Amino acid sequence: MVRHAVFMMAGTLLSRILGLAREVLVAAFFGATRFMDAFNVAYTLSNLARQLLAEGALSAAFVPVFSQALTKSREKALALARGTMTVLLAVTCIVVGLGIFFAPGLVSIMAPGFDAESHSLAVGLTRWMFPFLIFISLEALTMGELNSLGSFFVPALSPAFSNLVFIITAPFFAARLGVYGLALSVLCGGFAHFMTQWLYGFRMKAVLYPTRPDMKDPDLRRIMKLFLPYAAGLSLNQVNPIISRMLGSFLQEGSISVLNYSNRILQLPLGLFVIAISQAVLPQLSRAKDDGEFVGTLRQAVRFALFVVLPASLGVIAISDEFVHLVFVRGEFGGWAWSATSSTLAFSMLGLPGMACSTVIMRALYALSMPREAFKVTAFSVGSTALLSFVLVWPMGYNGLALAPGIAFTLSGLLGLYYVRRKLGRPLGIITWTLAGDYLVALAVVDACVLVYRWLWPYDTGAGLGIRALWVLGVIALCAGMYAVVTRLKGFEEWGLLSQAFRRK
Repeated sequence: MVRHAVFMMAGTLLSRILGLAREVLVAAFFGATRFMDAFNVAYTLSNLARQLLAEGALSAAFVPVFSQALTKSREKALALARGTMTVLLAVTCIVVGLGIFFAPGLVSIMAPGFDAESHSLAVGLTRWMFPFLIFISLEALTMGELNSLGSFFVPALSPAFSNLVFIITAPFFAARLGVYGLALSVLCGGFAHFMTQWLYGFRMKAVLYPTRPDMKDPDLRRIMKLFLPYAAGLSLNQVNPIISRMLGSFLQEGSISVLNYSNRILQLPLGLFVIAISQAVLPQLSRAKDDGEFVGTLRQAVRFALFVVLPASLGVIAISDEFVHLVFVRGEFGGWAWSATSSTLAFSMLGLPGMACSTVIMRALYALSMPREAFKVTAFSVGSTALLSFVLVWPMGYNGLALAPGIAFTLSGLLGLYYVRRKLGRPLGIITWTLAGDYLVALAVVDACVLVYRWLWPYDTGAGLGIRALWVLGVIALCAGMYAVVTRLKGFEEWGLLSQAFRRK
């Protein structure tokens, strides 16, 4: 699991860096304006269906069943994947048609505070981008197949091609079509994302193509049976970005955009570490031979996630001003956008450890085929996010909208742990008081390193890009090095896992 996670991190690193470059390009063209607010609302709507069908319910239902089918017969497992592809194509085409038709109503729900011009722009952009769902859903199915077959690096690297295509095409399209050019670049990137993995299927001798599905196949019926309750739960989960956009539309102009910019930075450690670990652990949990192996794998996955996420969270919070200035401040991205993005980023990063634990624990519920409990955890997360957003938005503005999801994910992760423990009937032993104390010591060292570094070498906003980038890289290297030293001295088991992962063939 650790070895696969590390390979996914390596592949994801490039795609996340290009993703930030993509946001830098967009920010330079459009800044934090009504055009970007409309684009972000439209992009969020097209991603709601993507996260529900592709990255959510489809992955949760398909990967455990496909992984188990592989242990019996590779050919039958591939036939199952190809039949699933046919069903997926039919479903996504229907959803795309409905999304295009109901775009005006969807925009009204998500951004009720938009004026007529912004509403019309968001509707048009939504209709342009909804076909993105077809490409990205097929990509998610292909990724699930490749991950189950033991391939993690190429699926993690494929989003880099999507971002690269966007970066190449966006200036050309935006110069001619304005903000609609960004929508066209999104479609081009989604197609590149899918094709990268689909072509790699030839090398794995597992290429996917639509075939007539055998509706009597028990495995296909099981996937469809699991899909509906997972889809119901994840459809609730998609309320979270809607809540943020709805309340943000009542705040000052640009609030939705700064929340989106800070979220793009949050996605760097989230995708690089958390998603990589959760994707790697799902096939392992699905093939666990007994409860003891299941608990051991889950415990190591959660601890490994915290091992890499906790210092990343603290580090980004400590240098949020400098990091946002380096990445975004140029062109139309001015002082207010800098300050607002920095503060929302810091509050968002407070919730990253909770997001990490919750994401891994949800994979455990999927592997145990517990759709009812997964639905309850998701419903609790959404309800908590909604309540906390309404409570925090008035005293804290957009900062409250950034903080609320992290608190909700932390609480829902604890609820998920309760369900897993009740199902297995044994303690999980994930966090001990000794381990918590060791983490506090290591994180205190990281925080002290930032303070000393900033005192010895203050960040110069007027310096050249190279000097500013060197400042950020320097503080990251210092903190990572000191964290490594302290955790090794404290005997953290993650260093042993990493060593074993690279020694083992």
